[in-house]
Amino acid sequence: MSNEKESIEQSRDIMISAIAQSMVIYGVTPSVGRIYGVLYFSSEPLTLDEIKDQVAMSKASVSNGMRELLETDMVTKVWKKGDRKDHYVAEKDYLRNFLSFFIKKIRQERNLIMKATEQAQPTLENIASHTTDQQIKEEAEKDLALIEDSHKYFDWTMQLANAMESGKIFDHLPKHTKK
Repeated sequence: MSNEKESIEQSRDIMISAIAQSMVIYGVTPSVGRIYGVLYFSSEPLTLDEIKDQVAMSKASVSNGMRELLETDMVTKVWKKGDRKDHYVAEKDYLRNFLSFFIKKIRQERNLIMKATEQAQPTLENIASHTTDQQIKEEAEKDLALIEDSHKYFDWTMQLANAMESGKIFDHLPKHTKK
């Protein structure tokens, strides 16, 4: 391999490592980040076996990581003529990846809290309206107020997710600014 080709490979390795490390900030494991990085710098679709060889992980680990990337639309499965294996390509638009990832996380967070609210709120309301113990009543009312405050937050985050999904966010924060 020529020095120039080797230098390109080393530069890609540096970038793939940085991508993997940066994805950790968002709660993605470094191994999933490496899978994404390999696909990001690949000029053609890759199979699980090809990815496995490049990231030095088991095929099962690559498959699990790929599932996570597919769920966030950071990777797409593609068909390659003449080959029965699945092939994968990375979404190379960082902004689109960011938006897809955060929209999904915002909705997951809201769903978790809303399910908990559906379970806890009726109990707290019942206690607040039927207890004869003033201290218990105040505690239940305080918790109900905290739940109500959380709804304001989730209303705002859903507005944010919807604006990101529709593209309306770019009316306020343009994609590209002049230097």
